[in-house]
Amino acid sequence: MKLISFNVNGIRASVGKGLHDTLRKLDADIVCFQETKATPEQVAQALAGVDGYHVNAYGAVKPGYSGTAIASREKPAKVHFGIGMPGHDDEGRVVTCTFSEVVVVCVYTPNSGEGMKRLDYRGEWDEAFRHYVNKLAKGKLPVIVTGDLNVAHQPIDIARPKENYNKTSGYTQQEIDGLGALLDSGWVDTFRHLHPDTVKYSWWSQRFGARAKNVGWRIDYVLVTKGFEKKVKEAFILNEVMGSDHCPVGITW
Repeated sequence: MKLISFNVNGIRASVGKGLHDTLRKLDADIVCFQETKATPEQVAQALAGVDGYHVNAYGAVKPGYSGTAIASREKPAKVHFGIGMPGHDDEGRVVTCTFSEVVVVCVYTPNSGEGMKRLDYRGEWDEAFRHYVNKLAKGKLPVIVTGDLNVAHQPIDIARPKENYNKTSGYTQQEIDGLGALLDSGWVDTFRHLHPDTVKYSWWSQRFGARAKNVGWRIDYVLVTKGFEKKVKEAFILNEVMGSDHCPVGITW
């Protein structure tokens, strides 16, 4: 099985940049999208040219903002939108699909924003999301949590750690601790597990030619419940795939 996660930074814009061809080449069984910036109907329409997938999308109340979706070859037995908590479910940030052998959670974690205006909210989100996925992890099936977590976890995950530490959203100690608490509660970062010393990024600023210079951040992850990492054959970051300010990440098992 192959799972891909891709923050497309607008799924309709991404289609115009070759998303359909990318999906055909990647040939994944499950594709998780973040920042679709579209309604569920618009997501379905955008992916209509790619055959063989069941699409389950979740949109924000605010038009053209946030949004997540899971496209899968297997029709999920159950689909859940949001994390079931008031105040956290109006931005379309989580889709959960239960398949025959695995549960997949696609998440687009809130950015703390310019000047870290949403840092307090981000802390609330991290705690609520951790509670949600840890409850799922108590079920019979292994769980995969994937998406844009909007945090670089370790200095190896960001090109300029000293310059950004506690100064830039996505690399504050509070956000680092939020992901650390999630991992410590029973989750494995598959890429770092299989590639402990590999420097690779999944997002680049659209300013200053950052991608060409590879001045990036690793903020897109595939996490799995402890034990399932033994079944993961590959964990990868596809830097060569264009069409967004992020690139796809994924695993095979």
